[in-house]
Amino acid sequence: MSTSSTESARPHAVVAGEALVDIVVPTSGSQERAPGGSPLNVAVGLSRLGIDTVLVTELGDDENGRLVEAHVRDSGVRLSPGAVAADRPTSTATARLDTTGAATYDFDLHWGLAPVVLPEGTDALHVGSLGALLRPGRDAVLDLVEQAARRESLVSYDPNARPGLTPDAARAWFDVKEVAASADLVKMSDEDLEFLAPDHSPAEVAKLVLAQRTRLFVMTRGGGGAVAFTEHASVEAASGRVHVVDTVGAGDSFMAALVAIALEHGLDDLDEPRLTAYLAAAHEVGAVTVSRRGADPPRRDELAAGWPDVPRPGA
Repeated sequence: MSTSSTESARPHAVVAGEALVDIVVPTSGSQERAPGGSPLNVAVGLSRLGIDTVLVTELGDDENGRLVEAHVRDSGVRLSPGAVAADRPTSTATARLDTTGAATYDFDLHWGLAPVVLPEGTDALHVGSLGALLRPGRDAVLDLVEQAARRESLVSYDPNARPGLTPDAARAWFDVKEVAASADLVKMSDEDLEFLAPDHSPAEVAKLVLAQRTRLFVMTRGGGGAVAFTEHASVEAASGRVHVVDTVGAGDSFMAALVAIALEHGLDDLDEPRLTAYLAAAHEVGAVTVSRRGADPPRRDELAAGWPDVPRPGA
């Protein structure tokens, strides 16, 4: 297959992790189904921001799998070879709502990812969530991380912890640190830290992570903004005021924005003005996502002209 000069000039990203279907079962009325999974959302977010993106995942050759396929295809994301197979069902997360709207979740996950060779020309690899924690598929994800690190591709990681599926917090924290040790860019939420490292402050976790390969550590705090750390600088940034429809996929779109910005502007010379600009640009993407229903991150032409507006080093 030929590649146009425009396509070849675009950064290339690979995202590895779970893709599933969220099934919402209300107390009355029909159930709703929507594609989900943190890595899938990041892949869609990257593609909509102009990054040529491949999703390494596992889907079944079934109705749910076809729903996911159509969703990623509509956003320009390509599935890796072998992502769809007839010998497994597509993973699901079923949310059953009570009369107050509170949900209880049942997961039917299938994650046995086989070893994958990282494509030539990969500029960035993003891994995250259950795909980087649940065995046996975790082993293939770790191998991808090692391949990317050897090639000096950008590696990003968002643990997006799920205590209900990884209830052993100490083991989960050990596994998270193992992945983070090979990542250039690590994002966690305040909820991640509360589960994984409740006795550590964000600054303490940042110091731990930055002692390895990581050059940028970001902790998000929902509506409370975010804080970013490098070896020599740190900044806090508010998320700004926005009409929130729902928060589904907000953290994933923020993560996608960080990766896209890092691909465009790098992770070197991140002084306070540049860090502030990184967070502002990522918050802009997150703000669009929460202003509409579902995990629906913006395309680049929906953002302010010149996004992301990042000053030159030392400017």
